[in-house]
Amino acid sequence: MYNILTLNAISPKGLNKLPSDEFCISDKSENPDGIIVRSADMHSYELPKTLLAIARAGAGTNNIPSDKCAEKGVVVFNTPGANANAVKELVICGLLLSSRKIVEAYEWTKTLKGQPDMSKLVEAGKKKFAGPEILGKKLGVLGLGAVGVQVANAAVALGMKVVGYDPFLSLSNAWHISCEVCLATTVEKVFEECDYVTIHIPQNPSTIGMFNKEVLSHAKKGCRLLNFSRGGLVVDDDIKAALEDGTLAKYVTDFASETLLGLENVIALPHLGASTPESEENCAVMAALEVSDFLKYGNIKNSVNYPNCEAPYTGKARVTIAHKNIPNMVGSITSVFAKYNLNIDNMINKSKGNWAYTILDLDTLDGKNSIANELGKLNGVVKARIVREN
Repeated sequence: MYNILTLNAISPKGLNKLPSDEFCISDKSENPDGIIVRSADMHSYELPKTLLAIARAGAGTNNIPSDKCAEKGVVVFNTPGANANAVKELVICGLLLSSRKIVEAYEWTKTLKGQPDMSKLVEAGKKKFAGPEILGKKLGVLGLGAVGVQVANAAVALGMKVVGYDPFLSLSNAWHISCEVCLATTVEKVFEECDYVTIHIPQNPSTIGMFNKEVLSHAKKGCRLLNFSRGGLVVDDDIKAALEDGTLAKYVTDFASETLLGLENVIALPHLGASTPESEENCAVMAALEVSDFLKYGNIKNSVNYPNCEAPYTGKARVTIAHKNIPNMVGSITSVFAKYNLNIDNMINKSKGNWAYTILDLDTLDGKNSIANELGKLNGVVKARIVREN
C-alpha cells in the first residue's frame, strides 16, 4: 500500500486513478510515499524520509524545491500539456483584449448607467475605443512547447502571420506546428518583425528577467506584448518604461504585480490560465498516473529534476537507482549485482544535467533484499529502491 499526501484539493477524477486497494490518499499523511500538489508552497516543507515522488498538477514547479528533492532522490513530476488548451484559449482572449480596447470600453460603459440619452452618449463615445483587427497582423510566439504550438496554430487559423522561436524545439512539437508558421533565429528578430508577441517560455534561473530593456529595445513601435507564462520572465520597470515611451502599446499578463497594476495600457489577470474545470481534471489525472507508474514500476515520465526513463514491466524483479551523473557510475552499480551473482536481464540508464537514473530488471533477486542498502552506499547514489521483488 502506497501513501499519497495531497497538499491541495485535487480533482477526484485524478485521484480515482489511484485504486484504493493500492493507494491510501489523505491530506494528513505523515509518511507519504508520494505527494500530489497544485499551488501549495513546499520550499519550507520538511521532506520525509519515506518520500519518493512529488507530482505537480500543473506545468510550473516554482513552488517545489526541485534541486533539494533531486539531492534526496525525490523525483518531481509536472503535467505539461494537460492545461495547454485552457491557456491557449486565454491567450487568444488576451490577444483580442490587447487590440480592441474591450476592457476600457466595458469600464466606460458602466459609467453611463442612469445617464439620459444613453444611446447618443454611446455613439459619441465609442470612437475612443477603436482598435486594430488581428487579421493579417504578425504574431511572434516565443516558446513552442505544448501551449506555444497551440497558440501558433490557433493564430494561423484566425488569419494571422505567425513567427515562432524556440531553440529547444522538440521533434514531437515540431510535428504539430502548422506549416504556415515561420521560425525565427533570435528573440530580437521576433520583436523587430511582430505586431504582437506572446511569451511561452518556462521560468528558471537562466530566463528570469529575460524580457528587459535591452530586448524590448528591439520591439516594433506599438507592439502588444502578452505574458501568460510566468511573471518573473519580465522586468516590470522596463515594461513600464516601454509603455510610457510608446514602444509597447499594451501589456497583457496573467501575473499581476505591484509595479504594473493599475497602469494605463496594462491588463493584469489573476493567474487564470489553467482555471477551468477541464484543465484541473486533466492535470490531476496526469499527475496521478505519473505517481502511480513511478511508485509501482519505477518509471519516470515528465520529471523536471530527473531524466525521463521508462521500461515496460515484464514481471521480473526490478531495482531503480537515482544517482549523480558521474563517470563509472554504471560500472559501480553493476558490480554489486555481479558480486551476488545476480543476472541483469535488462537495464536502461538516462541522464539529465547533474542527475541520472537507472532501471534494472533481474531474473531474480534470490532473496538479496539488502542489496538496496549496499547500492545506496555507493559514491554518487542518492536512492536505491527495490520496486518489485519478482
